[in-house]
Amino acid sequence: MNQITAVQHPEKLSEATSDEDKSRGKPIVKLAGVRLGYSRVPVLDDINLSIEPGQFWCFLGPNGEGKTTLIKAMLGALRPKSGRLTRDPQVFEKGRVSYVPQRLELNPVLPTSVREFILTGLAGISTHGEHRRKRLDRVLEIVGLGASRHQNFWTLSGGQKQRAMLARALVRDPRVLIIDEPTAGLDLAASTTVLNVLADMHTNFDVTIVFVTHDLHIVSKYATHAALFWGGAVLCGELREVISSENLGNTFGVPVPVEMGKDGRPQIRTSEA
Repeated sequence: MNQITAVQHPEKLSEATSDEDKSRGKPIVKLAGVRLGYSRVPVLDDINLSIEPGQFWCFLGPNGEGKTTLIKAMLGALRPKSGRLTRDPQVFEKGRVSYVPQRLELNPVLPTSVREFILTGLAGISTHGEHRRKRLDRVLEIVGLGASRHQNFWTLSGGQKQRAMLARALVRDPRVLIIDEPTAGLDLAASTTVLNVLADMHTNFDVTIVFVTHDLHIVSKYATHAALFWGGAVLCGELREVISSENLGNTFGVPVPVEMGKDGRPQIRTSEA
């Protein structure tokens, strides 16, 4: 099994433009009083959320509470029924956002190498051959799949497939990475490896992350901010303000013990949750 550690000498896949530098202080996504839903059926109401550059957000809540609905709105695939949603054009109009879905919608009958799979992430981006090769080599190094570049994607293990999906997202050199439960169904070793990649991208590459998860341990260890979804509402903000026994109990309907650690981060006692 391929194992990776944090990249020791991180490098950007491309240089930031002056316009991107000017947008660094702006919210990437901001929602004010937003209502979301399908047809006449509301799903979420009165959402007030601001995602800033460099933050690591975790979206938490039971299935069917609107996490995917909010992501669709953030990606521009769902228009708000009311309220105001603004997105930084330097991120969204220039293709600097990547989305990693929980399920892969590709035909497994078609043989596809890891290299070919990852390069599909450059769809819509104009790059010459040498630049494409450098981007590919870099992301393969980051996710630890360099030796598997010519292997059939469908023969990879579950953890390796998740790393390849991350590489396909990272090859776009995103400023924002939106990920839907990438560790679901993985064993501990594979899950840890995927999380190491994400932590490295956030810490060393200054990538803003929005992470949908049911794993409270991940929230406690990695997140800077959290959003809790229940009953059509979204409670969101800094981790220490949102993650409490009361709020998690309301979200999941069961007691969730939370203690404040010495580092000021809430510690979720998942063994009892």
